[in-house]
Amino acid sequence: MVCVHHIRSCSSIRFIKSKYACVFDKSAFNFSHQQRLFRTSAVSHGQIVQFKLSDIGEGITEVTVKEWYIKEGDSVSQFDSICEVQSDKASVTITSRYDGIIRKLHYNLDEIAYVGKPLVDIEIDASKGVAPEEDVVETPAMSHEEHTHQEIKGHKTLATPAVRRLAMENNIKLSEVIGTGKDNRILKEDILSFLAKQTGAILPPSPKAEIIAPLSKSETVPTAPKDKARKIPIPISRPVVFSGKDKTEPITGFHKAMVKTMSAALKIPHFGYCDEIDLTHLVQLREELKPLAQSRGVKLSFMPFFIKAASLGLLQYPILNASLDEGCQNVTYKASHNIGVAMDTEQGLIVPNVKNVQVSSIFEIASELNRLQALGSASQLGTNDLTGGTFTLSNIGTIGGTYAKAVILPPEVAIGALGKIQVLPRFNGKGEVFKAQIMNVSWSADHRIIDGATMARFSNLWKSYLENPALMLLDLK
Repeated sequence: MVCVHHIRSCSSIRFIKSKYACVFDKSAFNFSHQQRLFRTSAVSHGQIVQFKLSDIGEGITEVTVKEWYIKEGDSVSQFDSICEVQSDKASVTITSRYDGIIRKLHYNLDEIAYVGKPLVDIEIDASKGVAPEEDVVETPAMSHEEHTHQEIKGHKTLATPAVRRLAMENNIKLSEVIGTGKDNRILKEDILSFLAKQTGAILPPSPKAEIIAPLSKSETVPTAPKDKARKIPIPISRPVVFSGKDKTEPITGFHKAMVKTMSAALKIPHFGYCDEIDLTHLVQLREELKPLAQSRGVKLSFMPFFIKAASLGLLQYPILNASLDEGCQNVTYKASHNIGVAMDTEQGLIVPNVKNVQVSSIFEIASELNRLQALGSASQLGTNDLTGGTFTLSNIGTIGGTYAKAVILPPEVAIGALGKIQVLPRFNGKGEVFKAQIMNVSWSADHRIIDGATMARFSNLWKSYLENPALMLLDLK
C-alpha cells in the first residue's frame, strides 16, 4: 500500500492538495496519477475558462443578448453582472462565477445565445484559488442550485452564506427575492416570506411588523382636488420618421412568447359571457381604505378587490381554476389560486401572477401587485413571476373601452376582461334614478370543459362580492 499526501509536478501542475490516495500496484498508481493530472490541469495559472449560458428553466433553449455590462479586457469578480439576456418569458442578468479577466465575448448585441453554449471566455488566476477543481476544462451549465448566481436585471445579490444555503435547500433563486436589509441585502426573513408565498404557508408575523392606526381627518394626506369635468384623453404624439422603405425585424422577447401563446389559444373553443357590475359601494369603501393603505406604504387600487373576489368564486367553482391536458383526457384542478394580471409594458404584453391568492388578504394582494407593477415597469420581472398562473384578469379599462373579447392563456381555461368604470344613471328598487359607478366585465372560457351556466353562476357570485363588499367577510379565511 502506498499513501500519497502531496504530489508535486514541475510541468503543468503547480501544486495539488488531495486526500489520501491508496493504491496497490504501480499500474493503479499511474492511472490515479493521470486522473488527477487531467482534473487539475485546467486550473493552472492563466487558464481560460469558457463560461456557458446556464439553463434558465421553463424549457427555454435560447435568449437574446440585450446588453453587455463588460467588454474584452475588463476584470470581473464573482457575482459581477456580465450581461442582460431576454427570453420569451423574462429578462435575466447573468453574473460571473469567477474572478478573472474577460478575454472574449461570444455574441454581439441582439444576437441569439443558446443554453449550454459559451457566453464569454474568462482568464482565471489559479493562484488565488478561485476556480474549483470541478470546473477544470470548461464551465458546465449551471445546475438549479447554482441559479443563485443569476439575478434579474439590476444589481448584485447581497446575502450571507447561511441565507444562500437556505435558498439553495428550498430551490429558491435569490434573484427573485426582494431584500429588506441594508443595501437591499437578502435576510433570512425574506427567504421565509418568499417561501410562504410559494407554498401558501402562513408564517407568524415578524416582530418588526407594526399595524399603524388610521390617520385622523386632520392628519390625512391631502389629496388633489378632483376635477368634476370629464377628462378627455390626449393622444400620445410621437415624431414621425419617414425612412422611405420598409423594415423587417425578427420577433423576439415577449412578442415571441405572445405568438406562441396565442397560436396555442386558437385550438381552444372560446365562448363569451358579459355583464355589468355596480361598483358604487366598492368605490366608497376603497376611498375609506386608501389613506390607511397609503400610511402602510401600499397603493390600493380596485384590482386587489377584483382578484380576491375571483378567488372566493373559484373556491365554489374550481373547474375555472383548472387545466386540460393536451389529449383532452384529464382535468387537473389547481390547489393554488395564482391569478394573473395583464400588464402593458414597453416590452409588450406580460401577465405576471399573484401567487396563492386563496390565503392572502386584500392588503397582501395590493402589496404584491405594487411589487409586480414596479418590476414590470423596470423590465425586471422574473420567470417565477410570469409562470404558474391558473386564472387571469385583464384590466383593459385602465386604457379604455367597456367590453372586450379576451383570449384564454393556455393551459388556463378562463379569463376575464374588465372595462372602465363609468358614472351612469340607473334605477333602484323603488324606480328612482340614481348615479351609479358601472363597470363591464367580459368572460371567456374553454367550452370543452366549462358550460355557459357555470360561467354565469361564477360571474354572478363574483358580482355579488363586488356590489356588496361586506359579503366577502362571510367567506374570508
